[in-house]
Amino acid sequence: MAKIIPFKGLRPPRALASQVATLPYDVCSVEEARQFKDNPYHFYHVTRSEIDLSPTVDVHSPEVYERAAENLNDMIEKGVLVQDKEPCYYLYELVMNGRSQTGLVCGSSLDDYNNGIIKKHEYTRPEKELDRINHIKTTHAQTGIVFLAYNNVEAMDRFVADWKQEHEPDYDFTAEDGIRHIFWVISDYSKVSLITDLFADDVPATYIADGHHRAASAAKVAEEFREQELRISGDESFNYFLTCIFPASQLQILDYNRVVKDLNGMSIDVFLAALEKDFTVTLKGKEQFKPQQAHEFGLYTGGSWYQLTAREGTFSTDPIGVLDVSILQQNVLSKLLEIHDPRTDKRVEFVGGIRGLGELEKRVNSGEMVAAFSCYPVSIRQLFEVADSGNVMPPKSTWFEPKTRDGLVVYMI
Repeated sequence: MAKIIPFKGLRPPRALASQVATLPYDVCSVEEARQFKDNPYHFYHVTRSEIDLSPTVDVHSPEVYERAAENLNDMIEKGVLVQDKEPCYYLYELVMNGRSQTGLVCGSSLDDYNNGIIKKHEYTRPEKELDRINHIKTTHAQTGIVFLAYNNVEAMDRFVADWKQEHEPDYDFTAEDGIRHIFWVISDYSKVSLITDLFADDVPATYIADGHHRAASAAKVAEEFREQELRISGDESFNYFLTCIFPASQLQILDYNRVVKDLNGMSIDVFLAALEKDFTVTLKGKEQFKPQQAHEFGLYTGGSWYQLTAREGTFSTDPIGVLDVSILQQNVLSKLLEIHDPRTDKRVEFVGGIRGLGELEKRVNSGEMVAAFSCYPVSIRQLFEVADSGNVMPPKSTWFEPKTRDGLVVYMI
């Protein structure tokens, strides 16, 4: 069963919450982050501290991590971030386009992560892990929330609903992108104990939805500390990592689309003819095509949209093979375009569904890319099935929105 703990969160006073909160470090470029450099409260000063250094400085240099630690300590000294006096749990509600999801912010056990109680569905890249490892070790903090999901527990659903109805939120603001963020602090000892017991008794597993690299980095930091014989009881703070756990029924996965730089030497007409072997190809013209069901794809190339429908027999029914991103990879990217490893091949790039189909047209019309593919999103049930099977999804299979904000609560180690 899932082991979670409350913790003494480091977080901003109510009046500063909206100014501190930032998108996760890995969904913005350095150039985008630099736009917030003049806001002294903005948490990019910690998670993207390169904004305070010369553009010539390598973003993975020790200087960047040292500046992050300096900026974090400066925020603490100036009262921009204040640590709670007692271990707390936190409820975090996000509202986008009238749709709401509420998760529990807590420390999740890295033993659970290592033992498969926290289930994964993606591979991680060593260079991205090392970046967060260095950030954690230098700042002595986990600054990014790992997004977990779990099958609904009725008692927890009732508790959350009652708490939200009976208590005023500690934070409630709408960010510049229109996402509303509502945050409650739960410090009552009896309620904290109740939540801990609910997860220990009724939650057999949790699933990483977003944040595989943050989780893997925290695990490797803990492993290093344990090798230094810093583990005494197993309850030390470094044996846990910062998570927000959402019930599956409230979650929605958006599409994660692909754009390619060339057609592997084929003209558009030859490429379309080659697609006919595995897909029914229907010209849609200028009408954008967003897939409405599994095994449908949109293709934008040469100024026109096409609907691609996978033919029977072109894909398997196992948890990986049935995914539309797998069908696209196997029958188009690999078979026709010879893009065999989308994690490393620079001929393919990925566009989150939150950016819309217009972004796909823009990338192709600019001449930067020659074709774009829109996909039907993976379901949360499919994610669970893949993770339960011990397999991993193709890279960039899931895009979750809305995203939690960094800086609203920090986990110190």
